[in-house]
Amino acid sequence: MFRRGNCWDNAENFFSHFKSECFNLYSFRSAAEVKIAVQQYIRFYNHQRF
Repeated sequence: MFRRGNCWDNAENFFSHFKSECFNLYSFRSAAEVKIAVQQYIRFYNHQRF
């Protein structure tokens, strides 16, 4: 249960989704692949995800 009015809970929620939906599903071979995946996931999270 999240605390009311605490912005850190939103950050924790984002990073838990980020780890489970992005990093646990793919294996990366280089830092450039990670950078691209992070950029794509943030765009997806902000604009397409419910």
